[in-house]
Amino acid sequence: MILAVIPARYASTRFPGKPLAMIRGKSMIQRTWEQVSKANLVDRVVVATDDERIATHVRGFGGDVVLTRADHPSGTDRCAEVARLIKDAQIILNVQGDEPFIQPEQIDFLAVTLLSQSKFGIATLLKAITDPGVLQNPNVVKAVHAPTRGALYFSRHPVPFVRDAPMDQWLLRHTFYKHIGMYAFRRNTLLKLSRLAPTPLEKAESLEQLRWLENGFQIAVGITEMETIGVDTPEDLEKL
Repeated sequence: MILAVIPARYASTRFPGKPLAMIRGKSMIQRTWEQVSKANLVDRVVVATDDERIATHVRGFGGDVVLTRADHPSGTDRCAEVARLIKDAQIILNVQGDEPFIQPEQIDFLAVTLLSQSKFGIATLLKAITDPGVLQNPNVVKAVHAPTRGALYFSRHPVPFVRDAPMDQWLLRHTFYKHIGMYAFRRNTLLKLSRLAPTPLEKAESLEQLRWLENGFQIAVGITEMETIGVDTPEDLEKL
């Protein structure tokens, strides 16, 4: 079974109550749940939350919800708790709850990226960067990859460094990729990841996927042309 888990916290530092924020008559979490539910390869969609307000709201629109512990340091750990409860899930997708207009085709592509790469236990998506502002924005995670080895590194800084060229010409000299922050995991891999301690690179960049790379886990990469629109702050919601 392919299970999609949407972690949803109420106590967001930059945007408290974000999953319940309304977008033209529907909450952000409902829009996300509905989009993920349209994916052809997903057998079940679950919202994982530690907040009864969110759980009650999800049940109200007919969604499936699991109440999880409140002390999880990341959405991945929350997904692992759900995976332990739903034992027949062999592929678990971690889909961000602040992606209300995510495309179902993108969810399917993420699943196929993992299913087609038997030597990998994790998969994620990248998209080519065309905007210099995106390249230089530290809130947009960049990634480098190799065709046969998957992801090599993730960074908030533009990588790689283009020698002998000013930064405003880097996009003319090299193809840079931004990370689309959702993952597909094989069950055993996800459970192993949830037991890993934080690592130096992860702490430096505040990116948990670096913990996985530092511990020798390989991450398969799919290149997508579809854009995602995440909501991190109330200002992002206004723009949306």
